[in-house]
Amino acid sequence: NILRDEGPINPVGDKEIIETELQLKDLESVEKKMQRSEKLAKTDPKAKVEFEILSRCKQHLDQGKNIISLGLTKEEKVAIADLFLLTDKHVLYVANVDEASMHTGNKYSEALIEAVKNEGNEVIVMTNAVEAQIAEFEDADDKAMFMEEYKMTEPALDRLIHSTYKLLNLSTYFTAGVQEVRAWTIHKGWKAPQAASVIHTDFEKGFIKAEVIGYDDFVQYGSEAACRDNGKLRIEGKEYLVKDGDVMHFRFNV
Repeated sequence: NILRDEGPINPVGDKEIIETELQLKDLESVEKKMQRSEKLAKTDPKAKVEFEILSRCKQHLDQGKNIISLGLTKEEKVAIADLFLLTDKHVLYVANVDEASMHTGNKYSEALIEAVKNEGNEVIVMTNAVEAQIAEFEDADDKAMFMEEYKMTEPALDRLIHSTYKLLNLSTYFTAGVQEVRAWTIHKGWKAPQAASVIHTDFEKGFIKAEVIGYDDFVQYGSEAACRDNGKLRIEGKEYLVKDGDVMHFRFNV
């Protein structure tokens, strides 16, 4: 964690301070790895390539730039993946504004948005105090009434979660049993057996098939039985790419 010193509100300055701290940490990691690679590079071709990549990273960081903007290839990233460089990641910013600015933002959030527009990063504007109150509601009707007072169609926290999932390339599928409905987080592009493994590894090892209902169909018909009766339940095999929101039931044997 990087603590902010007291002083004038300056989110762009805060962003720059955090970036500098992360760049310095990455620089420390790169320089340590360079010391080891330089010795091996004289006789080991793989170490020589690694040293050249690290040298480019060091030069980039010395210029006050994040590694993500260096444009490393997939192979080059794999070569230094063990460093887990902090600045080789996209960033999601949250601008906490007052209630009067929750729908429009203010000069501070606008300055932050302007500062990151060329980085491919996103800024979520929200009022944390209001979001905290929304999260405390257990009754859906009370929650809806509270949000209506603030002219909100959804909690900003939901937008934050959706943006985070998108940034991390994640998706969700559901299992709907008699007693409970569960949501499971997976990486986009996973096939059915991989998705089943997050419930239990045996599900992947002994995977036979998956019964799948699309999210919109499940919402429309309201139950697995109704979806089955209306021909909306389908059988998928090992090559099926799980879609966001799928309702799934796995058949397996171990």
